[in-house]
Amino acid sequence: MCGRSFLSCILLSPDVSFLFFFFTAMEEFSSNATNQTSPIFPVSYRVGLVVLYTPVLLGGSVGIVLMSTSLKSSKSVTTVSVINLLVVHLLFLLTVPFRIYYFISDQWALGLDFCKLVSSMIHAHVYLSFIFYIVILVTRFLNYFQWRGRLKFTRVLHAFVASLTVWVIILGTLLPATIINYGSEATTGEKRDNVCFHFGSALSRTPIVVLNYIICVVVLLVCTVLASIQLWILRQVYRKYGRVSLNHQEFWAQLKSLCFVLIMFFCFVPYHGFRIYYVSSYWDGLQKVNEVFLAFTAFTCFDMLMFAGRAVCRRIE
Repeated sequence: MCGRSFLSCILLSPDVSFLFFFFTAMEEFSSNATNQTSPIFPVSYRVGLVVLYTPVLLGGSVGIVLMSTSLKSSKSVTTVSVINLLVVHLLFLLTVPFRIYYFISDQWALGLDFCKLVSSMIHAHVYLSFIFYIVILVTRFLNYFQWRGRLKFTRVLHAFVASLTVWVIILGTLLPATIINYGSEATTGEKRDNVCFHFGSALSRTPIVVLNYIICVVVLLVCTVLASIQLWILRQVYRKYGRVSLNHQEFWAQLKSLCFVLIMFFCFVPYHGFRIYYVSSYWDGLQKVNEVFLAFTAFTCFDMLMFAGRAVCRRIE
């Protein structure tokens, strides 16, 4: 019903058509001012990316504020993971305005090093969120199998050390690798001072390609396994209670877990599925498509609204 692609669906909206013409005018002005023969990103992609990132910035920020006022002091694995997710989203959202600025102006004037930092933060956000989602889901699975008593941190220090380990593993490897390696083999187009988020030339290195394949396969496999377990548990609970399942808290608890699985599938699976094709068939034109799939991973920031909504409902009750 929407035409050829998702972006064409976006552009059909009357509310977005103004943005399209605004971006076109900006592009023409920029081209005349800088003698630039071609835009870094086509207008349609820039409009689509701004439309995707803007609600992420607004909704994610609201969710963080609400959640930060609703958290209770607890040493449970789930609470610790939620706090970590809140920090992950906060750090990522601090970089989103720079992405929006870039896609609006089609120019990057903040330096290559800062570009690498902003670029690496979205990837750090993806994998830190992914890890903490796994922790939350596995915890809920174990709770279902009545292993809850084994899942309490005996000291706050234990929670701190566990969280710090995850952060060090991701940030200690991802950020340095991005800052050191990305751009070292850049093509002529990627070396332009006003270009950012164009590091596809790194895929010419075999170790980088292999690492990407491994990460994508692991993410897709883990998502599939978690979804299978969750559906099995949900089926067992439904068989236990039958038509009155909606009247039991246990069933609703599993539906909440299913929400986490759906978030993972919506935000992580499309990007990593496309990433396999992107890595195996890389060419410059695919970078803008990769940016669109990458933008969908940012929608994990809305999970704070889900958490905060639950807390608000409890207060009302």
